[in-house]
Amino acid sequence: MSNILKISEAASLALHVAVILAAKSNELVATKDFASMLEASEAHLSKVLQRLEKAGIVNSTRGPKGGFKLSKPSNEITLLAVYQAIDGELSTSNCLLNKDLCNGNCIMGDLVEKLNKQVKDYLSNTKLDSLTSAIRSIKNYA
Repeated sequence: MSNILKISEAASLALHVAVILAAKSNELVATKDFASMLEASEAHLSKVLQRLEKAGIVNSTRGPKGGFKLSKPSNEITLLAVYQAIDGELSTSNCLLNKDLCNGNCIMGDLVEKLNKQVKDYLSNTKLDSLTSAIRSIKNYA
């Protein structure tokens, strides 16, 4: 069964990368290390990291001992900021069809509206530092 909540693979990788960097504090983490931990393509992660850097969420250091780290303290970065760096503004629709066909009488009642609000509130109110213990359970986390 698929998930009801749909977040792009790039945004999902970005969220995980950001929390890994929060857990590793001021350590530099290389793209290949993220790829190993997240079982993801280095090329895809490289593009995700470039977008996070452009958005000011991470800083990079080039060279053999280079890598990425957060650009500011993890208690100042929300999941929403990370998500929006990759997928843009979080827009929510109260209609499964993204149209206004039912004149406010949705077949799902107010479920879609409530779920969208709950997700946006979670992303807006959750800082990276509050998730660092969860990320340590990744099997390749070192």
